[in-house]
Order: sequence, then structure tokens, then C-alpha cells
Amino acid sequence: MGIFAFTSVLDRWVRPALDIVILTYLIYATYRLLLKTQAVQLAKGAALLVVVYAGAFFLKLETLSWVLNLLAPGLVIALAIIFQPELRKIFIKLGQGGIFKRGQGPRSTQLDAILHAAELLAEKRRGALLAFVRYVALDDIVERGTRIDGEVSSSLILSIFEFDTPLHDGALIIKEGRIVAAGCFLPLSEQRDIKRSFGTRHRAALGLTEAADAVVLIVSEETGAISLAYDARLYYNLSLPALKKRLGQLLDYSGRPSTDEGPFDD
Repeated sequence: MGIFAFTSVLDRWVRPALDIVILTYLIYATYRLLLKTQAVQLAKGAALLVVVYAGAFFLKLETLSWVLNLLAPGLVIALAIIFQPELRKIFIKLGQGGIFKRGQGPRSTQLDAILHAAELLAEKRRGALLAFVRYVALDDIVERGTRIDGEVSSSLILSIFEFDTPLHDGALIIKEGRIVAAGCFLPLSEQRDIKRSFGTRHRAALGLTEAADAVVLIVSEETGAISLAYDARLYYNLSLPALKKRLGQLLDYSGRPSTDEGPFDD
């Protein structure tokens, strides 16, 4: 009788509650994932199709239901093609779990050297782009640049971005605490609501973070502002303490990804 009562409670209360909790978490996690990848349009398109199909089913609109059933495979393929960049970002995010390891980020002393170089470049109004590799490899971008494979140092960064040097117009790629390449050209952002005051460097930084999970540090040649781009978002004109704090989180020295990356407290 005791086992029967326990089974009855399990079937009546525990399993439904567990079902609801897990489903709620999955919906919440999916919502946050869509926000981070800015794939809201993909969700809206899928929701619209579901609403139309449900309406046709409940209202017994046979012709519309027949057309939707006929077109359903093609619509799925069309959505996959149209929203390919958003889907790619979603799978990138899914691959950023703890079981997928990346290399070590820059050490604390190297991070200090990077920020010191950025500060000097900002004072001199020397534009700069520094991209940090995380999970997604940037081999195709590195191959189009100039290989360096040097230790991170302020002097090397300053010499690369000195005015009129051959490599100062491109981006510098940092991976596992080493400068792997310089003079690399990044894809420009596809966002249409970027401020017109932002130049090519900021658009290129955003473009890379739209295509990969890299973190990009930008020094503006026009204003000397130091900014950071990641997750297809740009955080403009940050203080050095805020930069150091967030870079330390994004490029966790232990090699683990940071979680719940919120806005800056500047």
C-alpha cells in the first residue's frame, strides 16, 4: 500500500511539477539565447507560422491547411536559408558549454600590457583593433593577415599600430596569450542601426562578433575612445577599470567561459 501511494503521488504531483520546471527552464534558456544572438526575427517568423497553422486547424480551413502542409518542408528550408547567420550564432552559443574547452586566455600581466598599449594609442589618437579568439577559430581571417606568433607586449602592439606602418590598418589577432597575426581584415557588420558616427573599425569589430564569439577591443582614431565588442554588441568609450574587469571575465584566465555577461558598470 505504501509503494502504491508513493507511486500515485509521484505520478500525480512530482512528475508533472518536474515536467513544468524543466519546460520552463528550456523556454527561458531559449529566450536568453535568442536575445544574445539577436535572432528575434527568426523566432517571430516561426511563431507566425505556428499561429497561422493553428488557426487553420481549429477553424477547419481545409484549403489553407492543405497549402500549409504542402509548403511546410519548403518553408522550413527557406527559413534555414534566410536566417542562416542567426542559426549559426545560436549553434555557436550552444557550443560554448563547459565540455567544450578553449585555450588559455591572456594572463593578468598580459592583459595589463594590452590595456596600457590601448591607453597610449588612445592618447596619440592611433586607431587599433585587437581581436581575442575564444571558442570559434579565426583561421580564415588569420591566413589573410601577416603571421607574427609573438608574445603579447605593449611595445609590440604599439609598433604594429604606429602611424603609417604596413599593418596598422588591419586587426591584430590574439589567441592563447600570443599575437598570432596582424593586418587582418574583418567582415563588416550587417546591422542597419549602427550610428553613422562609427567608422570602419567599429563596424568591423561588430562584424566579427556577429560571425564568431570573438571579443574585440577598439581604439578610435577620431575620438580616442576605447570600446569593446562582443555578442554582436558594442560598448562604447569605456574606462580602463571597466575594460579590465570585463575582459578578465570574457577571457577567463582559467580557460573557462564566463557566464551571464551583463552590461558594464562604468
